[in-house]
Amino acid sequence: MYRQIEEFNSTLLAWAQSGKPWTNVYGLARTLFALSTALTLLVNDAQTFFRPISGIDVYPLCDNNISMFCLVPNDYVYLEMMRWLAIVMLFVIASGWRPRVTGVFHWWIAYSMNVSAVTLDGGEQVAAVLTFLMIPLTLTDSRTWHWQRQESGGWAERKIVSAIIAMVSLIAIRVQVAILYLHSTLAKLGEDTWIDGTAVYYFMQDSMLGLPEPLLKLTYPVITSPLVVIPTWGTLILQLSLFGALFAPKKYWKYFLILALLLHEVIAVMLGLISFSIIMIGALVLYLRPTEHEFTFYRKLLRKKRDETEGEIGTASFPQSRGA
Repeated sequence: MYRQIEEFNSTLLAWAQSGKPWTNVYGLARTLFALSTALTLLVNDAQTFFRPISGIDVYPLCDNNISMFCLVPNDYVYLEMMRWLAIVMLFVIASGWRPRVTGVFHWWIAYSMNVSAVTLDGGEQVAAVLTFLMIPLTLTDSRTWHWQRQESGGWAERKIVSAIIAMVSLIAIRVQVAILYLHSTLAKLGEDTWIDGTAVYYFMQDSMLGLPEPLLKLTYPVITSPLVVIPTWGTLILQLSLFGALFAPKKYWKYFLILALLLHEVIAVMLGLISFSIIMIGALVLYLRPTEHEFTFYRKLLRKKRDETEGEIGTASFPQSRGA
């Protein structure tokens, strides 16, 4: 038994040391979540989110919750103040400053929107759940900015424990996103229009979520023909495949990620679900981008800018000699 415990501890230690949970990969996802919610709050006033609905005259919804919008009187002046406070906080969060400090506030804002506002789509629910699951990840992140490289120093016992907590949090997030796609697939299979391949025809012409007139005319020959089964069944197959990605080796994740991003970009452009698509892109980054594979695009830009600056300084320091 003692040997088994030692082997387990060694395996756990090796796993913790091999992982890099605190990188700009999860940082980008946090930024996307925060920007999506901030833009939603920015382009809509308080009266859009907090108003009476069928069967409920009291707003915002404050029963058995800790929403930030329930801390002020039920008056649009105060609700507007809270809306702008949330916007400012979300832009600070999106900047990547102090994940350990801003992580809980990020969840609180997403949670408050989800439980108190009435005009929402599924993106707010996803953001509320995933920002909650990211709290252990942010609380163990000691960096000043979530864009910084993870320190590669010695592994003290405290850091090992923090890494294990963070990596378990990432696993929980991956499982949650996989379940989301599985649930979406199973829910669709319960509707006849998805089974017979005609669901896209009805969605594209929906009065609220359907295509704008120019795009509808462009796609009408397809959605009114037997070819409509391709995007309908294709969506089901892709979503079920995204659930299966949970069990796929890391080397294949990028292929699932590309296909999923294309799916949500099409949804954003054709159905106008911009904020939902941004949140889902953030979820997919957490799900299908290994955290140790950091993004380097902005570092390349900074390096190029630095080289150009150094070149200009060098030229100015050593002017060409003039002839006699």
